[in-house]
Amino acid sequence: MSATPTPNPPALPTAGSTFVTDLLASLVVFMVALPLCIGIAQACGLPPEAGIVTGVVGGLIVGFLAGSPLQVSGPAAGLIVLVVNFLADAKAQVPGTSPVVLLGIAIGIAGLLQITAGLLRLGPLFRAAPPAVVEGMLAGIGLTIIAKQFHGLVDAKAPEKILEALATIPESAALAFNPEGATANHTEAAILGVIAAVILVVWKPIVPNRLKIVPAAVIAVLVAVLVNEFGRPVFEALGMHIGPAADTHGGLGVLRVQVSSSLADSVKPIACPGWEILTLGLIWKAAFTFALIASAETLLCAVAVDTKHNGPRTNFDRELVAQGVGNTICGVVGALPMTGVIVRSSANLEAGAKTRLSAIMHGLWLLLFVSLLPGLLARIPTAALAAILVNTGWKLLNLPGLRKLWKESKSEALIFVATAGTIVGADLLAGVVLGVVLSALKLLVRFSHLRIGRTDEFEHNRVHLHLEGAATFLRLPVLAKALEAVPQGLELHIHLDEVQYVDHAILNLLVTFQKQYEATGGQLFIDWEQLHAHFYGSDAHNGKPGV
Repeated sequence: MSATPTPNPPALPTAGSTFVTDLLASLVVFMVALPLCIGIAQACGLPPEAGIVTGVVGGLIVGFLAGSPLQVSGPAAGLIVLVVNFLADAKAQVPGTSPVVLLGIAIGIAGLLQITAGLLRLGPLFRAAPPAVVEGMLAGIGLTIIAKQFHGLVDAKAPEKILEALATIPESAALAFNPEGATANHTEAAILGVIAAVILVVWKPIVPNRLKIVPAAVIAVLVAVLVNEFGRPVFEALGMHIGPAADTHGGLGVLRVQVSSSLADSVKPIACPGWEILTLGLIWKAAFTFALIASAETLLCAVAVDTKHNGPRTNFDRELVAQGVGNTICGVVGALPMTGVIVRSSANLEAGAKTRLSAIMHGLWLLLFVSLLPGLLARIPTAALAAILVNTGWKLLNLPGLRKLWKESKSEALIFVATAGTIVGADLLAGVVLGVVLSALKLLVRFSHLRIGRTDEFEHNRVHLHLEGAATFLRLPVLAKALEAVPQGLELHIHLDEVQYVDHAILNLLVTFQKQYEATGGQLFIDWEQLHAHFYGSDAHNGKPGV
């Protein structure tokens, strides 16, 4: 009888068959990416071109090579802390060399490390991060972004230290209500920032469904530009005094994005100051940190993207190589580091993208816009970008998630808080390392938990020991004490039904105790087959240790 033929799997969508859908999705992603590229660069203290170039590379190059075809790459808010801290350290430790040059070298090395990890097929390993540590890392990054960018809402300069920036938030907020004698138009900037923030919060809940595809960040920036350019008569009619800065900045006199007249002039290969620069520990620490955090964020984002569509799954090693290529290029031209980013990727999926063509084309739109219309970027108030970043930081902080985690597991919530707090108080790498160590200690404690119950039946000359949990060397003293407390000359029954694992030290203890106990007239009853199964694992029937 002939076998039933296996149906052919459905053909994957091609760029040609979905061109219109991908084209429309790419425009949406472009509108989401543009303000974020500029805002993240601003938050790092670098010119907007540094972020836009990263977006272009993330689209035109990484989008083509990516192992996750619907993920969109570009500058990420999660790396702001790393960049800011590195630039400050480089300025202090290597005063004779441009910090931007050193940053480019570190990012380039990080890219090479990512390529190497991908070629060695280490991509899936970066996904093995405890959820509490990941959430705590994002929360720490979010709090840091809020601390630095809140001051930008009123055109004030944030202190370099994060804790100081947090502590002086009320002082900056007060500038909006006390404009007399101010050297900048803090009140006007605050108004624009608040307008942008309100739009970011209320846009999707109140607009019709057909307009929700338009990103809230685009509307926020657009409204802020229009109010700044044309709102002066309205402000004056309301009796508000527009400060003297209006004469130099135009409009309401608030700070605006500073861009060069030509993108090509700002994208040049960095000049390496000499091979001896590679001996700096600062460079290598930053390179490994960039590679580790960027890879983890990218691959975790790819996992999230995979859950939202029915297309091809992510090839993690290929994605890691693609990110490495992108970061190597960004390092060479002095741009920001990149990762796969969930905000742009979610926008891509919601807009109906079907293939990688959408991510590629969004990079093309970024390139064309900044090349042909740089004057439009120069009209964006920095307060509006600060509002976008503060909103992003608040989402990353995720206080509702922390409350839910506290209800589910207080120990996991404490790991979340410890990770976030260390990031704010020290740096990102220290916070992540502490979180991983705490998670490992928690696992060790849980894995070593062993409960021993004893039931005496002296009328039958019998004692029962019930073991529950994991019998490891960490609990050997406790088990040994329980065994030694059993009177001699009795029947000792050891029950292993509730034991999940037995290690070599416990196995040796039981074998030795059996010989000693039976030598004194007692009898030990234990299911040795079950005991060896717990020791060897699922392959015990083959006589081979479990893997």
